[in-house]
Amino acid sequence: MPKSEIENPKSEIKKYTHLFFDLDHTIWDFDRNAEETLHELYGTYNLKDIGLHSADLFIETYTRHNHRLWAQYHLGEITKDELRDARFKSTFTELGLHPSLMPADFEDAYVNLCPTKTNLFPHAHETLAYLQSKYTLHLISNGFKDSTTLKVNGTDLVKYFQNIIISEVVGVNKPDPLIFQHAIDLAGTTKEESLMIGDSIEADIRGALGFGMDAIYFNPLGLEKPVDVPVQITHLKELTLML
Repeated sequence: MPKSEIENPKSEIKKYTHLFFDLDHTIWDFDRNAEETLHELYGTYNLKDIGLHSADLFIETYTRHNHRLWAQYHLGEITKDELRDARFKSTFTELGLHPSLMPADFEDAYVNLCPTKTNLFPHAHETLAYLQSKYTLHLISNGFKDSTTLKVNGTDLVKYFQNIIISEVVGVNKPDPLIFQHAIDLAGTTKEESLMIGDSIEADIRGALGFGMDAIYFNPLGLEKPVDVPVQITHLKELTLML
């Protein structure tokens, strides 16, 4: 397990009383759950018969478009409806198929099935249980209300968090400082006593740092860390050594 990038982690981080987690791609393994869902739907809708000859290529192409569109959504460049309308249409178009060939209820089927999947990143429950014994935990998610509720209930994550803050309910997305202010006000704490943990450089890390809250970048793929990101982890369990 990689060593913490904080020289003396216990003394540096003990000031925190409230930890704020992102959900998708940080605790709930979005890509793994989406892949599992799409493999099921590929068979259910016989997508091979309309020209999508490789389930893996279909999923890989979808994943790339979905990540791009979510980045735009975080920044307020597109709406929820535009995101959902574009991700499969863009996928079909890139793979040489007209979007009209996509089954009419495919997006709805995906939206209904995917949040019921229960794959979490390794040691998620163990890590959260440990941290809950020392800190007050909260979620701040840019996910949508219905799907977020299904995810935290279906995986029994709900028991760890005092507050679950969903951008769709609040009306602003991370990295907007207003959602971080709302979160600490709801928690009854200060930014100095708070720490954000998430996978998105823009939404979670730069959003929190720009607000004045410390942040830890969750980087399970070991991507190159930007110089303005002070601390990263590659496994959730590292938090039990640092906090």
